[in-house]
Amino acid sequence: MTTTTRSGRRWGRFALHYVEMIIAMFAGMFGLGMLQSAVGLGVPHAEQPELWYLVMAFNMSVGMAAWMRFRGHGWAPTLEMCAVMFAPVVPLFPLLWFGVIDADGLMLVSHVAMFPLMLAAMFRRLDEYAAHHH
Repeated sequence: MTTTTRSGRRWGRFALHYVEMIIAMFAGMFGLGMLQSAVGLGVPHAEQPELWYLVMAFNMSVGMAAWMRFRGHGWAPTLEMCAVMFAPVVPLFPLLWFGVIDADGLMLVSHVAMFPLMLAAMFRRLDEYAAHHH
């Protein structure tokens, strides 16, 4: 096997893992969100955007953490990836409170930032996320 082939497979595994993380994130968000709404624990987005986002980030984290642990990742990378779900929104709260952005802007900006932050966390542990042993 050539170095180019090994490198291509390595980056392919990295990309597949990124897609798996996104799927797990959305599964947690939608699955737990529907369950919370079904039992009357849903949080109104427009009325409580901070709490709504934090609950959603928690739900996304649960999905990703479950998948990462299933795939054999340790707690450190799992918790780093969970932190990425919360990291983009916390600095935006003051902008929301001072009326610079609204609830929809909070959601949009934090979600747009989340994906490159996930990639950054993965690049930090490139060997782990590109390895074939997971």
